[in-house]
Amino acid sequence: MINISYMIKQRKYDLVIIGYGAAGFAAAIKASEITEGNAKIALIGKGNIGGTCVNVGCVPSKYLLEISHKYFYSNKLPGMYIVSKRLNFEEIMKGVKKLVEDLRREKYEKVIESYNNVDLIKGEATFTSSNTIEVKTEEGKIEVEGDKFIIATGSRAIIPNIEGINSVEVLTSDNVWEIRKLPYSLGVIGGGVIGLELGQAFLHFGTKVSLVEILPRIAYTAEPEISELLEKILKEEGMEIYTRVKSIKIKEKEIEVSLHEKKKEIEVEQILVATGRRPNTDSLNLEKAMVKTDERGFIITDSNLRTSNPNIFAAGDVIKKKLMLETLAAREGVIAAINAFGGKETIDYTYVPWAIFTYPQIASVGYLEEEYVKKTGACSCRIISLEDIPKGKMLKEEGLIKIIIDPNTDKIVGVHALSPFATEFIIEGVLAIKYGLTIWDIIDTIHVFPTLSEGLKLASQSFIRDISKMSCCVE
Repeated sequence: MINISYMIKQRKYDLVIIGYGAAGFAAAIKASEITEGNAKIALIGKGNIGGTCVNVGCVPSKYLLEISHKYFYSNKLPGMYIVSKRLNFEEIMKGVKKLVEDLRREKYEKVIESYNNVDLIKGEATFTSSNTIEVKTEEGKIEVEGDKFIIATGSRAIIPNIEGINSVEVLTSDNVWEIRKLPYSLGVIGGGVIGLELGQAFLHFGTKVSLVEILPRIAYTAEPEISELLEKILKEEGMEIYTRVKSIKIKEKEIEVSLHEKKKEIEVEQILVATGRRPNTDSLNLEKAMVKTDERGFIITDSNLRTSNPNIFAAGDVIKKKLMLETLAAREGVIAAINAFGGKETIDYTYVPWAIFTYPQIASVGYLEEEYVKKTGACSCRIISLEDIPKGKMLKEEGLIKIIIDPNTDKIVGVHALSPFATEFIIEGVLAIKYGLTIWDIIDTIHVFPTLSEGLKLASQSFIRDISKMSCCVE
């Protein structure tokens, strides 16, 4: 049975974890393992157990995307006889909800039941001193004391200060899962991961999608060549994309944007705001805990994930860093747990992969070209098209692979792809960067033919020869 400590008035734990999402769960499990189940652990959280990823993040969004891709592209394949079924959006959203509930039960609720040393406390935690918290539960308040703490409270969607935004009900990645009627038209504010993924999903279901971005291009954290090609592909599929927007004003059923000297009014049935996330630190009373944050509320940690309070660690989306990822949060939770019990593990972000699950997918790891030039003064890069890869030619898909190397050592420092299944083969780039491999290590490794992962080998070979004059054996 899950230990729910509602009625305990005061209790001391070896480790108190605030937040029961990916980072919190990983921390609780690791702490249990390294102490052989002897550590007394409190796992505290509010809302649905499992946090962002399983409830409103990766799980529902990627599932929705997969359905939308299958629906859209099955009707686009030339020469194939497919009888299109009528789209039942309400049933799709019910299926999304069921998947979330099943995974939450199997991967979180049932998992924590097997850890008898972990007390699950459902409620809102607030620090009352550097080693005590008060937890507000449905049954009352609980005072909890801990030797060590890990803060893993995650993040939530930002509602930006846009004129008129408070006059309408907007969708975010946190509440979009509650809708049951497919909107005729959707205005997406934000051209990052969430805006692109959900925007393309709705586009594929038949919604007229208009995406608005204040930056010069969509997917701004990707290489420019990848952003530009993805924008071209999305526009060809029917998405309206407006970049370099100077100002945004929201009216009922309308988004007004300023483009250079012009204004454009975009009629929309609903609006999805995807302008980033903010940390859930507001109610923690971190001043009492002597934990420092930046101006946005993100917790500042060192490479050991220790905060300004040596007995308090932090992990996941709540800390100040570049990437917000479920797998990264889990890794941070593990490291925080190890260090809370005397370890000296560090986190290295240089080989953490990230992705956007549009079709084609963006997958990236390591330095961008501009970043590496800024860091070292020089780099060497090669870009190959999917047309240069036999499997890419078979698929008749647009895309590219870009490899960045240090020109003095030939070591791979960045791998970036826009391709079907890019998220499946990016791991080769991750391992190359993690272990300091060179292009020669990739060239000398036999790959399976025909696959898109051969693109990494071809891109490596393009540093030393003209790949257009090579046979498909790629040796």
